[in-house]
Amino acid sequence: MHEPLFQPVRLGAIEAPNRIIMAPLTRGRANPQAVPTPIMGEYYRQRASAGLIISEATAISPEGAGWPSAPGIWTDEQTEAWKPIVDEVHAAGGRIVLQLWHMGRVVHPYFLGGEPPVSASATRAPGHAHTPEGTKDYETARPLRLDEIPRLIDDYGRAAENARKAGFDGVQLHAANGYLIDQFLRDGTNLRDDDYGGSPENRVRLMREVMERLISIWGKERVSIRLSPNGDSQGVDDSNPEATFGEAARVLEELGVGFVELRQPGPEGTFGNTDVPKQDGLIRSIYTGPLVLNSDYTPEEAAADVASGRADAISFGRPFISNPDLVERIRVGAHLNPNKGVPATWYFPGEAGYTDYPTLAEETAIA
Repeated sequence: MHEPLFQPVRLGAIEAPNRIIMAPLTRGRANPQAVPTPIMGEYYRQRASAGLIISEATAISPEGAGWPSAPGIWTDEQTEAWKPIVDEVHAAGGRIVLQLWHMGRVVHPYFLGGEPPVSASATRAPGHAHTPEGTKDYETARPLRLDEIPRLIDDYGRAAENARKAGFDGVQLHAANGYLIDQFLRDGTNLRDDDYGGSPENRVRLMREVMERLISIWGKERVSIRLSPNGDSQGVDDSNPEATFGEAARVLEELGVGFVELRQPGPEGTFGNTDVPKQDGLIRSIYTGPLVLNSDYTPEEAAADVASGRADAISFGRPFISNPDLVERIRVGAHLNPNKGVPATWYFPGEAGYTDYPTLAEETAIA
């Protein structure tokens, strides 16, 4: 039933032995200085049977970091701390790319010494931020000045270079879920009237320039991107997603990137649910490289979409939290572990709900 998921696939330069990809998952296990910790090596090693691991979102700079204990990649200390984590994945036979993250307007001033966050325009995210002092309402961002954009692109470049030093197999640009690049892409948050605003071609410009910098460091076949082209995400939305993401797809096709991952709306009641039609068909008609879909899939739905050619691979998020051996469980049709203490243990420090889920073999041995 799940056989289509167990065919090898080439994702740019990466040879994945199966089509079950581990989606990026923020877990909050770095230290307060955004330095990765040893427990993260065990966590990723446990999940190395995935066709490819896309790491948790990793901040490119202090300006872009606004989640407690999420990791960074802008300092030598952070880079060195990533090395043994990557080595553990490789020693277990896995592959891992680093997702590069700038949160934009959803960085609370608490993390910025009281300064406002940056975004495409002076907008404010709905809801509140999580900080070490508790939840705080988001505050209005300031627009990035034109003379700051080269510095921002340099921040992405430095992070990409550090990812190479740490031994990753590639990088992915986080351009989804209402974060900085997404804030530039969509017209609900990009109100600019310069070369980075207005038309879809202009709103895609920053994405293009960042991708070009990443490609200059890694080569196009080891650079990928995550997009969320459907409806509202953290208050970021677009009046014409077909035009916006059709243009984004044209740019990515021109650049020849390794693969594109789409976070699409899932069933009712799941994150990002929307009435906006899914855009994967449009993007598939323009971008001819490997397409990875992420949308609260069941194994059966995933196998069907790979078999039909709708997707080349499927990325699973939350199922990988509680099932380190998700690939094997899908292969044999076994039950999946539920997530414990959801959502408390998703982001809290320590082993609970992080590295303490049993594999199927361990369950059998205990029984």
